[in-house]
Amino acid sequence: MSYNPKSYRKFLATATAAAVVASMAAPAANAAATKEFPDVKKDFWAANSIYNLVEKGIINGYEDGTFKPNKELIRGHAAILLTKAMELPIPEDLTSFSDINSKSGFAEAAAATKQAGIFIGSNNKFGGTDILTREQVASVLVRAFDLVGTDEKVTFTDMDKVNPSHKDDVIILAQNGITTGTDSGKFDPKAPVTRASFTTFINRILEKETSNFKLSIMHTNDTHAHLDNVAKRSTAIKEVRAKKKDSLLIDAGDVFSGTLYFNEFRGKADLEFMNYMKYDVMTFGNHEFDLGSSPDGHKALSEFVKNAKFSFVSANVDFSNDELFNGIYHGGTIANKPSQGNIYSGIIKEVNGEKIGIFGLTTEETADISSPGKVKFQNYIEQAKKAVKSLEDQGVNKIIAVTHIGYDDNPEYDNDLELAAAVPGIDIIVGGHSHTELKKPVVIDKDKDGKAKDPTVIVQAYQYSDFLGTLNVEFDDKGRVVGQAGKLIKVADKTEDPVAAKMLKQYSDKIKEVKNTETGAVSTVELLNPRASETSSVSVRANETALGNLITDGMLDKAKEFNKDTVIAMQNGGGIRAALDKGPITLGDVLTVLPFGNTLATMKLTGAEINEALEHSVSQTPKEHGGFLHVSGMKFTYDSSKPAGSKVVSVEVQGADGTYTALDKTKEYVIATNAFTAKGGDNYDVFKKAYEAGRVTDLGLSDWENLRDYVTKLKTVEPKVEERIVDIAK
Repeated sequence: MSYNPKSYRKFLATATAAAVVASMAAPAANAAATKEFPDVKKDFWAANSIYNLVEKGIINGYEDGTFKPNKELIRGHAAILLTKAMELPIPEDLTSFSDINSKSGFAEAAAATKQAGIFIGSNNKFGGTDILTREQVASVLVRAFDLVGTDEKVTFTDMDKVNPSHKDDVIILAQNGITTGTDSGKFDPKAPVTRASFTTFINRILEKETSNFKLSIMHTNDTHAHLDNVAKRSTAIKEVRAKKKDSLLIDAGDVFSGTLYFNEFRGKADLEFMNYMKYDVMTFGNHEFDLGSSPDGHKALSEFVKNAKFSFVSANVDFSNDELFNGIYHGGTIANKPSQGNIYSGIIKEVNGEKIGIFGLTTEETADISSPGKVKFQNYIEQAKKAVKSLEDQGVNKIIAVTHIGYDDNPEYDNDLELAAAVPGIDIIVGGHSHTELKKPVVIDKDKDGKAKDPTVIVQAYQYSDFLGTLNVEFDDKGRVVGQAGKLIKVADKTEDPVAAKMLKQYSDKIKEVKNTETGAVSTVELLNPRASETSSVSVRANETALGNLITDGMLDKAKEFNKDTVIAMQNGGGIRAALDKGPITLGDVLTVLPFGNTLATMKLTGAEINEALEHSVSQTPKEHGGFLHVSGMKFTYDSSKPAGSKVVSVEVQGADGTYTALDKTKEYVIATNAFTAKGGDNYDVFKKAYEAGRVTDLGLSDWENLRDYVTKLKTVEPKVEERIVDIAK
């Protein structure tokens, strides 16, 4: 492959203009490039690197004809070199650091490298004359060239001396072969970097980049109409693009459902922002099909697709029987030139001269947990193999699967771990559905039989646009992943994009009005949400409450709609955040009680496991515990005077006829809880094990929506404390 990455092309394009100025490389006679420096003999360890860059016009010697290879490098001169070599744009404001004024010799380079995220500074100071250490240079080069790590072990003997803020970058620099350390096996992190060393690092990077291709991706998933932070998400995206303008922006589904923004605008608000932020591609989540049973069917979804300024991909979703998608659904097609507002099995996008294949998958479980109507779902493994083959037949060897099947979700249906192991040829999986917070990418390098395979990199960015996921992947000339690095950018830490903030106001003003909308239900009593105090030991985190009973009754009622075998519901007290006043119940009231948007999940547990969960629930009683469980469909007694692990005295499960029978520890039960608890939140290891064993199904229904639907169904709300949970020690 002869492709030269963008960063390298820029070096070549600016070669004649990239001579380093000032003492770093004062203008020398042109002959310096054609003759040997007197202080750099051919047998000097860095000679090859120095003369390579001199020949390219990237660096010169001093006016006296010397190169001064052992001279220490300062930050200002490094910034000048990188700015010219990478052709970084110069900002209008040259005073981005407090110790730099517009007349400083370092002003343009300091501003340009700060904007590019290369030099960050300390306490808003650049420190242009400060000498760079070897560990500092590691971070500078990793940021400048988007270097990514590998699995290679780094064995420098003095890694314990490396500042923690630079440690990962030193490792990445070594894994890429840019630094080999000293003859004694050390990295020597605090030592100044010399002109010779810096030149060698740059030369090695350029040689490496001539054969390898780097792809940058931004990704979101399961945003669920959480738009209150969308202006900050826009800022995060713009900041990444300022450095990597060719980054792909991908969404892995479930834009629909979850907040009043969706209830009111049916995806139109979300789409306006996705178009503004210039998404490249999206796959469908199960919640995109929630409106299928409404009188209008999937009209809102079809309009969402048609008005999108990007393409949609899903290889295993068949829209052909739903006339609303006529003309925009191209089943089985891998589009070489995809059109916006259309649905394909996969698409091919060109990034810096390289073809990138992207196909989509949506969980087959959608048929059971949403309302797809005439839309059908096919086996994800079979369709993934077809998509990969179609892409490879078109000469594509860099393939992304955009999936809404869950990272480690129920394997009886589908998940990313199974996909990565079962389907060769997938290089990257950008996932959603399980709301998994993968702080770092996961690499799968073994197939389903445990044999070595080419790496597949999996990423997922949690939920609700709390994070913008970023991923950098390096491919060799055969399209094999040879390096990767990724992180989640916390959206809340960003400032608001003023344009997006202004766009949001037209929607948020309406939502404020909607929050005052009554559900049609009236509470006949005040439903308290007590916390322990000096005057009372009663707490939502230690005692049964009428509000906890109402919430769990609603969970059980909703879960039964999807799985009639569900017999028990459990809600952690820490998730109940406010009381309900007596009188009409508004949407705002419901959202205040359950503000987290946790989704409803069903779980298969044995009676013994349920008993273990209840022991954990009351383990800290009579003290408060956020994991204290409110229950429906069962009742139990415990003795708070007993030690943790042996407090539960009796457990009974309610039957269909309303009678109670003793919990059978050998029998399997289906329970409902929120996904936070189901995944092991509040240290529920017994639930976590069930989740990891594939015994959990996330129904994807927001807790506040379940409560809203339930109180609307009741109309008159008057729950009571019913001795579902009794402490016999009192």
